[in-house]
Amino acid sequence: MFKNALLTSRVWLACISVFACGALGQNSAPTEAAAGMVMARHEQEFSSARIEPARMDGQAGIAVLFTGTHDLHYYASPKTAPAPGFELKVEAKSNALDFSKAVFPKWQIITNPGSDTKVEVYAGDFTVFVPITAAKAQTGAADVEVKITGITCTSLLCLPPFEKTLQTKIDWRGRDSWNQISFEAPGDTGPAAPAAAGPSYATWFALTLAFLAGVILNIMPCVLPVIPLKVLGIFEQARQSKARCIALGLSFCLGILLFFAAITVLNIILRLGYGTVFQWGDHFRNPAFLVGMAMLMVVLAMFMFGVFTVTPPSSIAGRAGPGKGLAGSAAMGFLAALLSTPCSFAILTAAFAWAQTQKLPLATVAILLIGAGMAAPYAILTSIPSLLKYLPKAGRWSELFKQATGFVLLIVAVWLVAALPKARSNAVLYFGVILAFCVWMWGGWVTFSTPTARKWVIRTIAAVLALAAGLWLLPPGKADAIDWQPYDAARIDGAVKERQPVLIEFMADWCLTCKAVEKTVYARRDIAGLIKAKGVLAVKGDTTVRQNPASIDLKELYREPGVPVSVLFMPDKNEPVRLHGLLIGAELKGLLEKLPDKK
Repeated sequence: MFKNALLTSRVWLACISVFACGALGQNSAPTEAAAGMVMARHEQEFSSARIEPARMDGQAGIAVLFTGTHDLHYYASPKTAPAPGFELKVEAKSNALDFSKAVFPKWQIITNPGSDTKVEVYAGDFTVFVPITAAKAQTGAADVEVKITGITCTSLLCLPPFEKTLQTKIDWRGRDSWNQISFEAPGDTGPAAPAAAGPSYATWFALTLAFLAGVILNIMPCVLPVIPLKVLGIFEQARQSKARCIALGLSFCLGILLFFAAITVLNIILRLGYGTVFQWGDHFRNPAFLVGMAMLMVVLAMFMFGVFTVTPPSSIAGRAGPGKGLAGSAAMGFLAALLSTPCSFAILTAAFAWAQTQKLPLATVAILLIGAGMAAPYAILTSIPSLLKYLPKAGRWSELFKQATGFVLLIVAVWLVAALPKARSNAVLYFGVILAFCVWMWGGWVTFSTPTARKWVIRTIAAVLALAAGLWLLPPGKADAIDWQPYDAARIDGAVKERQPVLIEFMADWCLTCKAVEKTVYARRDIAGLIKAKGVLAVKGDTTVRQNPASIDLKELYREPGVPVSVLFMPDKNEPVRLHGLLIGAELKGLLEKLPDKK
């Protein structure tokens, strides 16, 4: 038993080390992606795929060639994927050809961060082969559609599940001249790694670890921005009755337990209704959740700086009963538990990995024990109010501490935004600054003596400005309306030679006018629809860094002095059309309408 406990303790220490190293480490910049459709991208990590006819072991078929960085990986087995059905799947179909099941290559074995589980994955450059089993008589050029589904993860996070469709034409009559390919199949490498069964330590020890994990949550950086709010409240409650102090403290604990109770309910629904398990941290993979929490941190920071205060009406404050205070305290406990999850990913992963391999009653107890561990210090402190006398009295130091915590809140906000895709994170940061300005207007431009009408006007302007900025900078939708491809000069030349229209948007992250062009032109549904309907190859020419291929070609090939500039190659013109400046929407739309529809 002691040996198992020691081994488990080492696993937990490894979880924390993996998380800390992953958070501080930086990935090297990837090389330019090969021509193909991007399957997934996160910061420097990416993976793309393209298809071409090929032969393997004398069999004609379709080769799906994946290209990407090694940290971004797909799952090879449904047993070790994050959830059933999330393993990589490749399916081909055609009206003129019949296909059999895809043949996958040898997988790689990695160790899941936060545990010692071995997982089979595909990463980097690899090929999947889909054999053709039959063709209709006298088949010439045949349209082929390949659907690719799955989920991609890095060593730090998992991206949303995807479904992408690739299309091409192949000439069945030329199959004898198709390229020969070969790769090592999984059957050549022995049996697959065993499915994850979770840590095997004793039940009592696992439950103890779950409780201790909850206690440790109280010192996590993501909790610190919220805890001072409650601690300062406890200072105030020390002046009131013992019963009031205990009631407010236990309400805070109840809020924490309610969050973990919600997690247990979700875990039960997924396991009973969908045959899967809840992944700790899934809510932090939702872009809308990240944006909402980051903006909440900005607003709370403004509160900590004293920009605005929340004061109930005097008619209510004079007779505020325990209900209002208890509800607010419970809400603060719920928020504290919610904000603890990203920082505690590694230590909580081991507890959840064990809980989700057990029977539902035991798993529910384990998850709730994490919440009980987090709430325990507050329950002790509020149940024994005499301990409050050992806390220093509020004064100038507490006000400075409150303001300093505002800067911690801003750090947490930036950290949350950093988890978003780069293109979206920039817009969220801009919105965060505008939101802070609007909050400053709301609380700083009025005083207690400001006339009511003037207060309404100022605060209405602030609210409208924040709403307009949100609609402008945070449009609904998780992906670009246009399927932008990374800049690849060879692919552009090939498309032009085949008389396919090509649109290149040269831009840079530091170019504010470029951002405006993306919002006013390329975010338009009519333009995005024309680009798709006309079969235009849309290419994003990133010139943020001087060494980027797009930067070099913009200067040496296209002879353009700067960005933004869009270049449109039309099949009936020898020279491309160049569109400069901000007001290019009408001209671009007119040019696109002249193009023939996609065949």
